[in-house]
Amino acid sequence: MRIYAERPARAARQLLADVVALGWVVAWIVAGVTIHGLLLALQSPARRLVTAGETVARTFDDAARTAGGIPFVGDDLARSLGSGTEAGASLAAAGQEHIDTIAALAVTAGTGIAVLGALPVVLVWLPARIRFARAAAAAVAAREIGPELLALRALTNRPVRELLAVVPDPVAAWRSADPHALDGFAELELRALGLRGRSRAPLPAGAETAD
Repeated sequence: MRIYAERPARAARQLLADVVALGWVVAWIVAGVTIHGLLLALQSPARRLVTAGETVARTFDDAARTAGGIPFVGDDLARSLGSGTEAGASLAAAGQEHIDTIAALAVTAGTGIAVLGALPVVLVWLPARIRFARAAAAAVAAREIGPELLALRALTNRPVRELLAVVPDPVAAWRSADPHALDGFAELELRALGLRGRSRAPLPAGAETAD
């Protein structure tokens, strides 16, 4: 499979387009990673909430254990302090839930931004590059066989004005297998794909096409 054209001007444009496409994708990936990091920074208050809740739960739990050893009232006091332990645990759980929510949002937002940014490249640039690679590979294979297949492709794909620049009656020339016409048509198709011609023989005046 041929990735780039053989003619320098066309190949340079393709390379520039590839660099731009790659840079575009990288830029959106960086944007996604940045957004992901910014959202994760919002976890800091929730982390402090988790720490505070764990501290409260641990403090009340230690106090309940200590109070449990007091004669007569120890059990009742320990049960009362146990509610503080539960409150601290609930506070820590709420903070952790907030952390998890932000983490999920950060992943979704970061990934979504990167994917949406890269979507034009995937939908437009990539199919175009694949189509060129396949067409160029087929044309190179046909070039090694002879001008007939390339000439037929030119009659199908090239504008009429380009065909008329080769011979006044392209259809009649094709039917009669005019060697000059077949070579000219093949050259048109190869030039349109940015590929070198089968020979160095120039096209008739006006039959040149852009690389």
